[in-house]
Amino acid sequence: MTEQFNWHVEAERVWNDKAEFWNSKSKGMWEEGSRKTIVPFIKQHIEIGNHIADLGCGDGYGAYKLYKEGYCVTGLDLSQDMIERANKRLETDRLSFVQGDLTKLPFQDESFDGLMAVNSLEWTEVPYVGLEEMKRVLKPGGKLCVGILGPTAMPRVNSYRRVYGEKVVCNTMMPWELEKMAEETGWRVLNGHGVYKRGVEPEAIEHFTDDLKQALTFMWVFIFQK
Repeated sequence: MTEQFNWHVEAERVWNDKAEFWNSKSKGMWEEGSRKTIVPFIKQHIEIGNHIADLGCGDGYGAYKLYKEGYCVTGLDLSQDMIERANKRLETDRLSFVQGDLTKLPFQDESFDGLMAVNSLEWTEVPYVGLEEMKRVLKPGGKLCVGILGPTAMPRVNSYRRVYGEKVVCNTMMPWELEKMAEETGWRVLNGHGVYKRGVEPEAIEHFTDDLKQALTFMWVFIFQK
């Protein structure tokens, strides 16, 4: 009998396997790479001192940066290996980490002032379920910063084998699809910006519409409000 495929069990295995590689790259991504604009973007929209959940926190470096900026942060990741690495950062009641599933968050309703979810909805079987869970744990009027891989992002290779009918654990949701789903499910879209690969000059595309900008992105980062 063929073993039944469980998306989230397989996703946890994949990210446990990737934990060491991710840990070696995360600081660079947050300090000078594809994620360097995210914390400043959050500071424009979420008040310092607020309680933020970092959903899909990996080894915790992004959560640590938010903590250093003055936020109270709870990080969550599907991978136990990632959480063990995150917990080694420091011990404080303003920065904590827990293993959990984005589609079944282990938090009470309306627990957080703000949320950050960077390249995490891509790893859910049904992104709508994850987005609804985010809404559940966010306080009324709270804001969500969510980053979604654009068409040019190399990590999309993780979904490539689907074209052969193979099971994969990375969905193919595009930024425009996330934005449409958010609007259809009651979120207010406040802001967004693109993260581009080298070779794309932001000044050269300033006059483009957002859908054309998104077509060139490595990642699009949104601010949604509940």
